[in-house]
Amino acid sequence: MANSFHQPPRVETAPTTGNAQRTGLAFIFLWFFVGGFAHFVATDLEAQIVPPYIPWPHAVVLITGVLEVMGALGLLWRATRRWAGVGLFLLTIAVTPANITMLQHASQFAVPYWLLWLRLPLQVGLLWVIWWSAIRKQLEFAPAPLTPLG
Repeated sequence: MANSFHQPPRVETAPTTGNAQRTGLAFIFLWFFVGGFAHFVATDLEAQIVPPYIPWPHAVVLITGVLEVMGALGLLWRATRRWAGVGLFLLTIAVTPANITMLQHASQFAVPYWLLWLRLPLQVGLLWVIWWSAIRKQLEFAPAPLTPLG
């Protein structure tokens, strides 16, 4: 019988969370947990940045606050982390018009104009951190070495 190379089955291992990923998750958790509660503490202020074409700005602020807190809490458990990350990713995209409205009406807010501009590229960075630490597929199998069989 001729020698052939055979790759044995991959060994299943538990996905690990590295320090960088944990740091990213902690950042996202704090961002959305604190930000979500800000929707309840400063509802009137938050409602001012809701674009005028969106009805019921106070309700929208409260609903997005609940979604932010729920998404942050969902990051804490591996079983819900990916779905929470997808939800927070989509929510971040959904609130972008509010950030643009705030930029367009900057004189109404006590925030430096340059910071409102900086917020837009920072939001792209936030999306990347959400994807990298909560959404991307984690390695679930250790690669098995090739071994000759005789």
